[in-house]
Amino acid sequence: MDDRQFRTAMGKFATGVTVITTELDGEIHGMTANAFMSVSLDPKLVVISIGEKAKILNKIKESKIFTVNILAADQQELSMIFAGQIKEPRDIVFDRLDSKPVLAGACAQVACEVSTAHVEGDHTLFIGKVTDIHLEEKEPLVFFNGKYRKLAGIN
Repeated sequence: MDDRQFRTAMGKFATGVTVITTELDGEIHGMTANAFMSVSLDPKLVVISIGEKAKILNKIKESKIFTVNILAADQQELSMIFAGQIKEPRDIVFDRLDSKPVLAGACAQVACEVSTAHVEGDHTLFIGKVTDIHLEEKEPLVFFNGKYRKLAGIN
């Protein structure tokens, strides 16, 4: 199989959309990602997967913290900003959760401390110990087959 075929196959898995944030030397950094999952309930652990070329990689390694912001259906623009698809500067509102930066209005905000990091292929998997969570009752932003989607109402 070639790289394009592999990417297309992976795109057939519908996912939520997250923005991963961290803070280093008073500056907040973020990137859009869909490579996120829960790992353990006891202790509460999650994992994120960050590519070796991502600017945020070394910032998470240094800060040893990250947050996962599970985006709401009305936050597609934020996803596009942190994915580098919108280049014009935008004012972004950050809140704090356990003193870590999170995006206001997300379905869920998950604050984490890096527990361990594993290099696998061209990505680093960060296992995060969850230190706090904030939830809002909102519909999620979904990504499938290379496009943003919203959940259809179920009656």
